[in-house]
Parts: sequence; structure tokens; C-alpha cells
Amino acid sequence: HFPSSEPKYKDISSITLLRQVGALLQTHSWRVGNIDATIVAEQPKLSPFIPQMQQRISEALGISIGQIGVKSTTSKGLGFVGKGEAIAAHAVALVERLPGGD
Repeated sequence: HFPSSEPKYKDISSITLLRQVGALLQTHSWRVGNIDATIVAEQPKLSPFIPQMQQRISEALGISIGQIGVKSTTSKGLGFVGKGEAIAAHAVALVERLPGGD
């Protein structure tokens, strides 16, 4: 839905894209049940920002903060992430059909 080859997506906010995904789900009678995300980065330390991340995701998708798990960890100096050359993110979302959805 959001090809990197499209100029209109260059530098677009990930929250904007998340809102669009939420709208697409709703249009097709689906919703996010919950999200579990892990961010892997040596620096910066992200734990102070996790509540704000959860709040922004909650607002973008119209779900409660209790449905969103965000964690941060390091790769203990291994690979590109460990050398501070990259940040990785892993996320899983449970997507449920809305009651009465086709």
C-alpha cells in the first residue's frame, strides 16, 4: 500500500501511515485487537519514550493503551544494531473481524 518508490511517501510520518492502515482496516470491517512491538537499539535509550509511543499509537488507531505493548532492548553490541549503525523493530498485531463484518 505504501511503496517506497512513490515520492508522496518520502519522509511521511509513520503515524500518518498508521492512521491510513487503521482506516483501511475499518473500511473492510476489521480492527486491531492488540499490538506487541520491540525496538532494538543501542542508543538512544528509549524506555522514557515508551508511554508517549503507546499514546500516539493508541490515538492513531483508536484503541486503548492497554492493547499496545512496546518494549525496547539492545543487541548487546552485536551486528549493525550493536555498533549503533542501525535500529531494528519487530511488531506483531492481532487483527480481528468487526462484529457483523462481511
